[in-house]
Order: sequence, then C-alpha cells, then structure tokens
Amino acid sequence: MPNAYISGTGFHVPEDIVTNQDLVTRYGIDTTDEWIVKRTGIEARRFAPEGVGTADLAVPAVQMALERAGISNADIGMIIFATLSPDHCFPGSGVYLQHKLGLTDEGVGNFAGCLDVRNQCSGFLYGLATATSMVQSGSVDNIVLVGAEVHSAALDLSTRGRNVASLFGDGAGAVIVSATEEDRGIRSWHLGADGRHADALSQKVFDISKRPFIPLNEEGVGQVAPDYMFAHMAGRLVFKHAVERMIGALMKEFQKQSLTVDDVDLFFFHQANLRINQYVAKNLGLPDEKLFHNIERYGNTTAATIPIMLAEAQGQGRLERGMKIVTVAFGSGFTWGAAIIDW
Repeated sequence: MPNAYISGTGFHVPEDIVTNQDLVTRYGIDTTDEWIVKRTGIEARRFAPEGVGTADLAVPAVQMALERAGISNADIGMIIFATLSPDHCFPGSGVYLQHKLGLTDEGVGNFAGCLDVRNQCSGFLYGLATATSMVQSGSVDNIVLVGAEVHSAALDLSTRGRNVASLFGDGAGAVIVSATEEDRGIRSWHLGADGRHADALSQKVFDISKRPFIPLNEEGVGQVAPDYMFAHMAGRLVFKHAVERMIGALMKEFQKQSLTVDDVDLFFFHQANLRINQYVAKNLGLPDEKLFHNIERYGNTTAATIPIMLAEAQGQGRLERGMKIVTVAFGSGFTWGAAIIDW
C-alpha cells in the first residue's frame, strides 16, 4: 500500500486589503480596530472583486501547488474542493475548477473526478482524510485538494452584522496529495461531528423544507429576511466547543501515534479566532515558535486557512522536509478534525 504525502502547496488571496479601519470608513460599520483585535486578533482581511467566484480564486492556488509538486494538469487524477461558499447552489465548484484549469480543453481531455466537501472550517481536513484514503487505496496517484472561499459577497457589511462580518475574508489554498513508496506523508487523521449544535453556527439562506424554499413576493421575486440571508453564530458556545474539541482531537492523534507535543515541530491551527488558538496552545503547553498563524492578515478563510498556512510556511522556509506537523480545525456543524503529517 503506498503512502500519501503532500507533494505541493499553493495559495492565492485577492489584492484588496480591507483593514479593520476600512470596515468603519468604507462600509460604515460601528466598530473599532481595538475592539476587533482584542477579541479576534484580526487586523485585516482580503476581499475579492465583484465577478470573481470561488473557483476563480482557486485556480492560481492550484497552479502554484502543481508547479511546486513538479506535475502537470495531465497528472491530476482527482479534484476535491472544500468550501462553504460555492459558486452556485449546484453544481459544485469542483467541476468549474476543472474547466478553468484547462483539464477539459481539446488535446488535454483529463476528465478526472470532482468531489465537493461541505464541512465548512473543517472541510480541508475532511478532504485530506478522503484524499489520503484514495491514494492509499492505489486508485489514484495525484489528487488536487482545494480549500477556497469568497465570503465577502455573503457578509452583512453593516453594523447589524458586525460580529460576524469582521471575522471572515476571501482566499484559496491548495495541496497535491500524491502517492509515494517513501516512509513519509499523512500518518493518521481523526474526524468528528456533533449535530446537536448544527444551528449554533449556520447560514440558512434558503430552507428546502418550505414551499417554495425561498419566500416570493407578489411579482414572484424571492425575498430572504436578514436573519436567514446572513450567517448566525452563538459566539460563546462556539468558543467553548472549539477549545474542547480541538484539544480532544489532538489528544486522540497523539495517543494513536504514541507522540507528545514535544515530538511535533509545527502546529497549524485553523484560523478562526486567535484567542481560541492561544487558549488551546496554553492548555497544551505549546511554545510560540511551534505555532504558525496568519489570521491577523487574512481573517478566517474557513476551508482555506490550513492550506494557505502550509503554502506560506513552505514558501518562508519554516516548513521543511522531515518535519513532523499537526493540523487541527473546528467549525460549523459542529465538525472538527486533526491530522499528523511527516513532511
């Protein structure tokens, strides 16, 4: 059975930098830089321009990952796309990405399968577990795994929505999960979920149990109330469960691999809230030099946070061959996951 390892990493973020002060001056939100930084650690985020969809944002991230992996479009055996902000309700963004990458062009004809993952902030790790299993089965040699989000189009950028709107940004990260006979790669993973709290962090922009699923006015135009149009979050409950579940997932992985935190070179925590990550790190006794974070520059890019960090860390020379790393995430659902990787 082959091992599955990450052969390439890539990322892409929009050019438009939206600082906390920009939320005040550009969008008229009643907030302050001090208030946001104190509670979240976020100083800025990136917003994509109108006309740019989630699959568009993923293309340069994948191209960078392919280049670093030293493979071409013809070598792609599968696309797994994790996002909570797909280009459309359906089809999934994976097929749009396939076409935009040129896989379906005449003369290429790579009609690799496309799978979309809807596990929000944990989506990349659910995708990583899936890609690892596929590669280890021997069915495919190279899988493009993407986490990408265009949150800015669906944020309530007003004072009414400031508690959520200040958290999220746009971005895309990608990795290539490849087969190898070398003694390296994704060693183990753990996934979990607790549907009792599904409504605590949700965006019910339409309700498929209703007839019709979006209310219509007299002209037949759909109208959605703000409470359903935009994301809702029970902040304190999310914070509490994020800390508990992230620590629990890490402990399961350490026990499975007979490791301690001292055996790990770098930790990549999902970038939802710097205060959550600091609390987890304190409870685990982790030194600052073993943590990689970028939330202060990008905010929460949901499924994209971990692959963006991996790509940045590799580009900066902090992530090197032979290192043992841990990734962990928690998000809507509630869902969570962790993975241990020998780089």
